[in-house]
Amino acid sequence: MISLRYVFACLSFAGILPGADYRIVPLSTPAEMVSGGSVLIRVEKPDSVAADSMSIRVNGSVIKAPNGLVTGLKDGPNVIELLRRQGEDEGSVAKLQVVNHPITGPVFSGPQEKPFICQTQAFRLPDGSSLGLPLDENCSVATRIDYVYKRVGAKTFTPLPDRTAVPDDATTTTTTLGATVPYIVRVETGTINRAIYQIAVLHNPAAEPEPAPGAALTAWNKRLLYSFGGGCIRGWYRQGSTLGVGSGVMISDAVTGKGYAEASSSLNVFGNNCNDLTAAETMMMVREHFIKTFGMPLFTFGRGGSGGSYQQLQIADNYPGLLDGIIPSATFPDVLENTQYLTDVQLLDHYYKDAGAALTAEQKRAIAGVAVLANVTGPAPEGARIQATTFCPPELTVTQRYDPVRNRGGARCDVFDHAINVYGRDANTGFAMRPIDNVGVQYGLAALNDGVITTEQFLDLNQDIGGYDGDGNMIPSRAVADLPAVRAAYSTGRVLHGGSGLAEMPIIDLRNYQDQTTAGNLHLRYHSFSLRERLRASNGNAGNHIMITGGTTDEYAIHMMDEWLTTRQKPADLVDSCYTPAGERVVEPQLPMSGQCGELYPAFPSPRMVAGGPASNNVLKCQLKPIDMTDYNAAFTPAQEDRLRAVFRDGVCDWSKPGAEQQRPADTWLSF
Repeated sequence: MISLRYVFACLSFAGILPGADYRIVPLSTPAEMVSGGSVLIRVEKPDSVAADSMSIRVNGSVIKAPNGLVTGLKDGPNVIELLRRQGEDEGSVAKLQVVNHPITGPVFSGPQEKPFICQTQAFRLPDGSSLGLPLDENCSVATRIDYVYKRVGAKTFTPLPDRTAVPDDATTTTTTLGATVPYIVRVETGTINRAIYQIAVLHNPAAEPEPAPGAALTAWNKRLLYSFGGGCIRGWYRQGSTLGVGSGVMISDAVTGKGYAEASSSLNVFGNNCNDLTAAETMMMVREHFIKTFGMPLFTFGRGGSGGSYQQLQIADNYPGLLDGIIPSATFPDVLENTQYLTDVQLLDHYYKDAGAALTAEQKRAIAGVAVLANVTGPAPEGARIQATTFCPPELTVTQRYDPVRNRGGARCDVFDHAINVYGRDANTGFAMRPIDNVGVQYGLAALNDGVITTEQFLDLNQDIGGYDGDGNMIPSRAVADLPAVRAAYSTGRVLHGGSGLAEMPIIDLRNYQDQTTAGNLHLRYHSFSLRERLRASNGNAGNHIMITGGTTDEYAIHMMDEWLTTRQKPADLVDSCYTPAGERVVEPQLPMSGQCGELYPAFPSPRMVAGGPASNNVLKCQLKPIDMTDYNAAFTPAQEDRLRAVFRDGVCDWSKPGAEQQRPADTWLSF
């Protein structure tokens, strides 16, 4: 693992020769992370030097005109030189080294996962046809451009029959910049980093040339929205055939119709790829391609819910510069925070159905902390995301899958083996090391101290709650984390820190309240407060985090984010608020259980918070302390105290201390 943080910090100094006034600045991506054999550059020179006296040399032989797209890069290091002609002499006045990577990746995420199932034939194009079979083992396809338009009075789009003319029945649309144009959309589809990507933007081919850096496109408002999709279950070993767009299709009136360019990819859908590193890398490469095709946007911002929130937050914090603002919804701070919740409720659900069957429904709810018991029973099966066999995607054949007896070398379908480049391999098994731990966790502690459960029930619970083995199976003993994996989770940013790229990042956090649904849900409101606590702890405040609960649409958030990023000031009207069921807006600071918003949409604690853990929910493995009987409001008999010490023979969690191996990320822009 190495850090490449300097590549963004030093862009303004790229290509400088000592004492010179010339430089070559890479625009499309950091110099060490170029892909696809080309890079968009800007040449800076003294005003007194004529542009026609300058030229570009690549790797000592290829001459290109200065500024614009430099092509023909080889894989690996390349040297781009700026040459100045003076009379008969021509000399190098600036140099820039760029490192080019194949368009199939990887760039910084490490060795790519295998097996990998191609799904191009399942991806549907705007005309309803298939993208077709892949061209190689990297699931590549030929890039294609489709044009569609909206007819007057129609809700759907129709393939453009002739690129040289605007159809008579085409309607118009007005962009955020006030341009009224034919509602014709250019849709580009291709593959990058083994993902299917798509870019949609208003463009009238009958009136304007093909998009290019520097081209004056009438309809594009110079803003790029990158959409991220949710999920995590079965998010491994496959390319995917869906994109992370909010409406299910790339083109929408609220985004493309307003002049925004929108981009997404199949590996930016966590239901296809539950690995934030691969997601960050793919987003970077798609954005790079966009810039080389259209030019630099004024800013790039993201949106997406659930698994889409993971991606935005972790990309923004760990790879700053890719996103300028984010709109997470159904927010989770990171994959591990929600995984901890799911594995805890799976253990509780198992206990409730077995040894804890005599507990009342209210006692079970109080132990878990949730608003309704369905928030345990409903999400509990998703705790199997750490299990090596339960959530294999259907495209992965039985012979390809791991089996603990018959095929130990097969593909393991869990979040940790999917991110083995981060966590490392166990020397004995070859499987990914794991940061899952519940040693010392006193489940139901607050329920005991509040008198909801008895001392005997508390002891029974913690004696029999169990844990997980290395395959993610529930076992009678507690789960013991691999400390190198815990250390890696913190030091690489897999546990969201919030103090790097998120320190001043505009964040509009949208939440459709689901804590009290009868079917149960895992998208609970406390996750947004966990994010806010991390921002406060890392930065001293969380003024850049706006929380809106109930009734808010993406369209409103996009408008507010545009204004925030355009003016570089938070809009005065953009403040913490909620909407009543009747649609009335209530403006007040968001607190878990206070004020009108807290009454309408109360936030309930997680099982770890009931056990005494912090609201930030960022402790993977707690440090231990000796049992102190003053921590308990309930009475213990001598026999019960002996039993307590036997259950927690190594001690109980000391929540006053940081977690084991808890630390700041080593750096940003890490490469694996």
